[in-house]
Amino acid sequence: MQLDFHYYATYCAAYLAGYNHQECLDIAYSAQFVDCLSKTFLKRIKATPLAATTQLQLEMMDLKKDAFGVQEITRIWSSFHFLPYDLYSQSRGGKLYKAKYRLICNTNGDLLVKTVDLAKNNTLQTVGIAMHVLADTWAHRYFAGTPSFVINNTTSHFYEIIKDENGEFKRRLINFRNSATKPDDIENGIYTCSLYQSDEYATMNLGHGRAGHLPDYSFMRYAYLPAWGNYEEIIKDNPSDYLHAFTQMIYAMKYLRGLNGENFEKEHYDFEAIEPYKERIINILEKRQLDASEDWKAFGEELSKKEIPPFSVETYVNAYLDANEENKKDTFLGKFITGAINHKQMVVSNIIESKNPFVGLSIRRKKRRDK
Repeated sequence: MQLDFHYYATYCAAYLAGYNHQECLDIAYSAQFVDCLSKTFLKRIKATPLAATTQLQLEMMDLKKDAFGVQEITRIWSSFHFLPYDLYSQSRGGKLYKAKYRLICNTNGDLLVKTVDLAKNNTLQTVGIAMHVLADTWAHRYFAGTPSFVINNTTSHFYEIIKDENGEFKRRLINFRNSATKPDDIENGIYTCSLYQSDEYATMNLGHGRAGHLPDYSFMRYAYLPAWGNYEEIIKDNPSDYLHAFTQMIYAMKYLRGLNGENFEKEHYDFEAIEPYKERIINILEKRQLDASEDWKAFGEELSKKEIPPFSVETYVNAYLDANEENKKDTFLGKFITGAINHKQMVVSNIIESKNPFVGLSIRRKKRRDK
């Protein structure tokens, strides 16, 4: 997903969940900021690199192409953008293949429950982080947050499913290109994807790079063959998935406010909350455009009768830099950094406990092994 959903749509979901305008802004900012907190940014504000929630291309290029480099990438991308669904899946294949397969993202996994529960009675920054992770389980399902050719590669069997002039669905072969400077051409079905690299651990094979930005567009419906899928076609219906993501965020945030029982339940969606606006929301989701920010912004401002300011990574930087060391943790960025570290630690710990080697070893296990 991208800014239109993580920032503006998250604001709308938070408002429908009962948060006030400023709380919605804090949650929405935090949800979007997950896509911005790189090691480069953390170095600039002199904060711990352990809090990184994303990686710049140059940062990944500078990593050594060894186990440690792969582990560093996986810790970030599996934690915040491709939350693993089943860490104990008994898939076919050897030990290493099975470990990679277990990192495939999908919705309504056990780690999602732990993600939302971690935000219970916690800061609004942590709520925003959880909403980013939750939303991405819908957009990024079937891809894994680790560089892997045998998991994330796709074939030329890649079709967009679009409506013709009669309203009937038809398939159109997608033409992929490797130009980072040209915008995707919706009209002619020309989209950008990462370069083909048969190297198993090439960063081009991270996440949905081989599928380009198709998972990030709410209007997109497509059919493709994943590398892991034994030549079985997958059909992705983004409008439906994004609607489920939106209503699940509302349900989750009501739960975090103490309104939906004592336990966060999987596969629960608050369709009742959107009933008066359902047609409006579906129209936004299905509108064929590269960026739906203006539509979500207008909807959010109609809900709250308040202005939603544009997102800027600089919004809270000065407050953090001006605070003394003792008080930095109490600033907006300080709370976000704490929330990011705690979330990453939770996900990585669960992956390690499943004896999956792709995020490294815990200190305790490493000492025992060395001994």
